[in-house]
Amino acid sequence: MRDRLRHFSLPLLAFGVVAGISACGYVSTQGNPPPQSNKLAITTASLPTGTVGVAYSASIAATGGTTPYKFSATGLPSGLSIAGATGAISGTPAQDTAGTATVAFTVTDSSTPAPQTATASLALALSAAKLTLTTTSLPSGTVGTAYSASISASGGATPYTYAATNLPAGLSIDGSTGAIGGTPGESSAGTASVGVTVTDSSQPTAQTAMANLSLTINPAVSPSACGGMSTGDNASLNGFVPFPADSPWNTDISSAPLDPNNDAITSAAGFAGLHLHHDFSSVAGGDYGIPYVIVDSSVTPLVPINVIDYASQSDVADAPFPITAPIEGAPADCDGWPDTYVGDAHVLVLDRNTCFLYETFNTHRCNGQWNSSSETIWDMQNVEMRPWGWTSADAAGLPIFAGLVRYDEVAAGQINHAIRFTMQQTKNDANGGYFVEPGTHAAGTVYGVSNVMGMRIRLKASFDISGFSAANQVILTAMKKYGMILADNGGYFYFQGAPDPRWDDNDLENLDAIQSSNFEVVQMTPSWPGWDANTAPTGQPPTIVSFTASPATASAGTPVTLTWDSENDSYDFIDLLGGVHGGKVVVTPTATTTYTLNATNQYGRSTMAVTVTVQ
Repeated sequence: MRDRLRHFSLPLLAFGVVAGISACGYVSTQGNPPPQSNKLAITTASLPTGTVGVAYSASIAATGGTTPYKFSATGLPSGLSIAGATGAISGTPAQDTAGTATVAFTVTDSSTPAPQTATASLALALSAAKLTLTTTSLPSGTVGTAYSASISASGGATPYTYAATNLPAGLSIDGSTGAIGGTPGESSAGTASVGVTVTDSSQPTAQTAMANLSLTINPAVSPSACGGMSTGDNASLNGFVPFPADSPWNTDISSAPLDPNNDAITSAAGFAGLHLHHDFSSVAGGDYGIPYVIVDSSVTPLVPINVIDYASQSDVADAPFPITAPIEGAPADCDGWPDTYVGDAHVLVLDRNTCFLYETFNTHRCNGQWNSSSETIWDMQNVEMRPWGWTSADAAGLPIFAGLVRYDEVAAGQINHAIRFTMQQTKNDANGGYFVEPGTHAAGTVYGVSNVMGMRIRLKASFDISGFSAANQVILTAMKKYGMILADNGGYFYFQGAPDPRWDDNDLENLDAIQSSNFEVVQMTPSWPGWDANTAPTGQPPTIVSFTASPATASAGTPVTLTWDSENDSYDFIDLLGGVHGGKVVVTPTATTTYTLNATNQYGRSTMAVTVTVQ
C-alpha cells in the first residue's frame, strides 16, 4: 500500500507546480503584478495651425484615470490660454507670435488617494496674417502749406517699415510710422501717383504690400487771395488765413511776456480749478459748434439785414446771405421773432469775391427775410479797428470766425491763428465792465473776478502734448503759439470751433482733461483790468473828403461809378453794397437810389450820401 501512495504523489506535485495551484487551493501572485487597465493619457496628437491676429480655437483631450480632469499648459503663445476644466485653448494670438511654439501640456485626474498625471509636448504653428495696406487715398495739399497724411497697414508682424516713391517735392515719409509730412514746393503742383510700400517683420520671410495712391497738390494761395476759398457750408479755405499776418489773431505770442498779474488772475475764482471744454463736434447742422458759409457775391445776391437792438454799433448793410445759410443752434424759422431771444444764433458769411466777412447774432430767418440783433462787417485784408466801446456779433467786439478751430486747417497740419474762448464770468464795474486789446467792448458780469474781455492766454510751453493724437497736437500747438482770446461770456473755459462730420468726437474729448492751471496770461494792453466805457481812448473819427457818382443822372441799367476819398478810416461799407475798398465801385441802379458811405475807425464813424437819379 505504501508503494502505491509513493507512485501517485510525484505526478500530483508536478501538476501543482505547473498549474500554479497550491495545496490549499489559492492562486499565487508572487512576482507577477496585474496590468493597470485605467492609466491616464493625453490623446491629442497635434494642434491646428493658427493665424496671428485671428481668433484661435483648439482642445486637449485625455482618457483613463478618474474624471474630472484638470488641464494646464506652459509655452502658449501670447494671447492664448487654456481652460483648466475643459482643456479648450482659445484667444487671439498677439502680433509678435508668428512662428512655431512647443507647448507642454499637463492633465491631472481625480484618482484617490494619489492622482495620476500625464504630459505631452505639442507643436503650435502660427502664421502671420496677410499684410494689407489699409490706406486707400491721400488728402490733397497746397503749395507752400504744411501737409500731413499717414499710411497705415494691418496684418503681418509688427513693426512695419514704410517707403514711398514719387512724393511731390518737399514731402517725405517717416519709415517707422508711415507719416507723410512737409511743405509742398512750387514744382509740386499737380497730381502725382505715389508708390507706397510697407514691409512687416515676419520671419523667416517678411511680407510686403504695395499700392499706388493719387496725391493732388493745389497751386499756392496768396495770403490775400480770398478767391482760393471753396464755397458752401463749412467749406475749406484752402490755406487762406483771414486778416494780415500782423493781425492780433495771427500774431505769434509764444515768447510774449507774462502779464504782471498772471499769478493773481490764474489763481482767482472764475479761472482756477477749471478745465478745457471743446465746443464743437461732428454733429451736422450747427447744433454743436459755430457753422459758417463761404459765398461768392458775384453770383450770390446782396439782401437786407433787419438789425435791431445794437443798430447804432452795427454795420447795417446789405449782405450776401444765402437763404439757406446755417444758423448756430439751428433755430426754427420765424421762432418768435422779434420778441424771443433764440440764443447766440450766429450767422457767419465769408465773401470770397470781395474778401469781406459778415457776422450777425440772435439771427432769425422768417419768410425769406433776415433779422438780427447786430451786424458786423470785417475786411479780411486789413487789420480792422472798430470804435472803442462798440460790440460786434461777439461780446468783446471781435470777429468770431477768426478764432474758430476748423477741420480743414487741422487736417492740413497747422492752425495759424489764435482760438476764441469763453468764460462764464468777466469783470464788471459801474460802467459795464472792462476790456483790453484786441477787444473793444465789455460785458461784465461779476466785479469779484479777474477775467476781462480781450484777455489773451496761452498753453504753457512746458505742457507735454506728445501723448495726444496728431489732430489734437495741431490744436494744442496753436494754443501755445497764438494763444486763446477771451471773446464772450459763456461756458467756463469753452473754446469754439466749426462743426464738421469728420471730427473724431471721442478724440476731441481728450482735450477736455487739460486743466486751467496749464495756461498763463499774456501781458495786456492796457494794463489789467483794462478800459471801461468811460476810460477808453477818444479821438477823431474818419474824414470823408468826397463821395460822388458819375454820372449822377442815368438811364435804368446804365453803369454808374461811385468814387470816394476818405482819411483815417479803418474800413468802409456802403449801405446797399456791403463792404467796399479801393475808393471806387460800379453800380447799375434801375431806379433813383441813394447810397450812403460809412467810414469807420477806432474813434467812431462818419457818413456821406450820394443820390443817383434814374430817368
